[in-house]
Amino acid sequence: MKFAFAASSGTLKKEVVEVEFKENDLVFFTIKDGRKIMELGIGKREDITRRKLIILARKIIETAKNYRIKKIAVDFNEFLFPKLQNIDWKDLASLLVQNFVLANYEFNRYKTEPKEGWKHVEEVTIISAPDAVIKKGVQKGIFIGEEINACRELANIPGGEMTPPILAQKAKEAAKGTKVSVKILGKKEMTAMKMGAVLGVAQGSVHEPQFIILEYKGGGKDAPVVLVGKGVTFDSGGLSLKPSDSMLEMHMDMSGGAAVIHAVTLAAKLELKKNIVGLVPAVENMPSGSSYRPGDILKSLSGKTIEVLNTDAEGRVILADALTYAEKFKPRLVVDVATLTGASLIALGEHASAIMTPDQNLETLFRRLGEESGDYVWPLPLWEEYEENIKGNMGDISNIPANGNTRYGGVINGGMFLYQFAKNYPWVHIDMAPRMTPAKGDCLARGATGAPMQLLIKLLEEY
Repeated sequence: MKFAFAASSGTLKKEVVEVEFKENDLVFFTIKDGRKIMELGIGKREDITRRKLIILARKIIETAKNYRIKKIAVDFNEFLFPKLQNIDWKDLASLLVQNFVLANYEFNRYKTEPKEGWKHVEEVTIISAPDAVIKKGVQKGIFIGEEINACRELANIPGGEMTPPILAQKAKEAAKGTKVSVKILGKKEMTAMKMGAVLGVAQGSVHEPQFIILEYKGGGKDAPVVLVGKGVTFDSGGLSLKPSDSMLEMHMDMSGGAAVIHAVTLAAKLELKKNIVGLVPAVENMPSGSSYRPGDILKSLSGKTIEVLNTDAEGRVILADALTYAEKFKPRLVVDVATLTGASLIALGEHASAIMTPDQNLETLFRRLGEESGDYVWPLPLWEEYEENIKGNMGDISNIPANGNTRYGGVINGGMFLYQFAKNYPWVHIDMAPRMTPAKGDCLARGATGAPMQLLIKLLEEY
C-alpha cells in the first residue's frame, strides 16, 4: 500500500451528479469528473472514541477491498473528532495509517491469485494534510503497520513449514539490515547451560529446539527492557494430546515469539534510544516415544524442579528457562508474551489480553498503553494466596495445580507459575491467547492479529 498527499479538493459533494447506490450505512456518490465518493455511516461525530476510530480506519479499507477499489482518498480533517482533540496530529496520523495497513493484509501465500487480482487497496491519498508533522506520523504508521503484518505473516505459516530452526532463521532475516544482533543457542549449548525445561518439552520432536536472542543497543549504558516470547512452533499437546479441533490453529502458538522478534526489529527501524533484548525459546511439542511424560521432573535453568502434570501446559515450562536467562542482562523490565492459556479466552473473551504483575504502577501503565494502541489488556490478580496452587508434590513447582480442581483460575495459575522465575526484576506477563486471532468486528483478515505489537512498541517508546 502506497501513501500520497494532496491539498484539499473542497467539498466534493457539491459536484454530485447522482447517488449510485445505498447499502445499509454505505453510500456511493458519482461526481462530475467520474470519480466516486464512498460515505460510511458512523453515527454521531461526538460519539467517536479512540476505540471506534481504530475500527473506522479498518472499516474504510475493508469496504474499499470488498468493492475492489484500488485507490482511495481520505480527508484528514474528517478524523478530527471532538473526543480526540487532545491527540497529537502525528500520533493520530500514525494510528490511522497503522490500521489502514493492518486492514489491507491477507495471508495469501498458499492461494492461487485470481484473474481479477487480490482485493487489496494499492494507494491511499491523504488530503488536507500538508503539515510535515502529519507526514512524519504517516511514515511511522507505515513502519509499524508493515512490521506487524510481517509478524502476522510469520505466525500464519503452517507448522509443517515453521519448525524451531526455521523460526530462528526467520529471526535472522527479520533483523537483516538493522542494528539488531541475533544469536542462536542450539541443543548442545542449552544442554551445557542446563536449560532442562526447554530441552524437556522439545525432546518429543524430531526438530531440535532453538533459543533465539535478539539485542538492539540504542540506549548507551542503560539497563535494557527484555521481551520474552513463547515460541512453540506447533503444539499438539504432547502426550496429553489435544482434541483434533483444538490443534487446528496451534501453528500460531509461537505468536508471542513472532511479536517479540518483530517488536525488537521495529524498535531498531524506528531508531529508539533504548536497549532492548528479545528472548524466544523455540520448540515443537509433539507426542512420540521420546516425549516428556506426565509425572516427569524437569530441572530448570534456575535450579528449581518442575513437576510435569500435563504436557499441554508446555509454554510456561519453556518460558521458565527464558525468564531465568533474562537475569543475565540485569533488566529494568521484563515482559513475557505468550498464547499461554485457553482459560484466558474463557475469562476475557476475544477483545483483550490478560496481564499479571506484582507492580500496580506497571499494571496501570499497561492498561493505558493498551487503550492508546488498540492492544487492549485487562489485569488479573497475582496474590500470594494463589502461590499454593502451583507447589508440586514431587518437584518444587507443578506446571498445573497438583492439588484441587485444575479448572479453577487457569490464567492465574499460569501467571503464578511464571512469577516463580521472575522475582528478581520488574515483570509483566501478557497472556495474549484471546488476541491470537481476530474477534468479530475487528475488520482484520483471518489468521494472526500481530497482537500485542502495537502495545509493545508504545511501551518501548515510553518506558
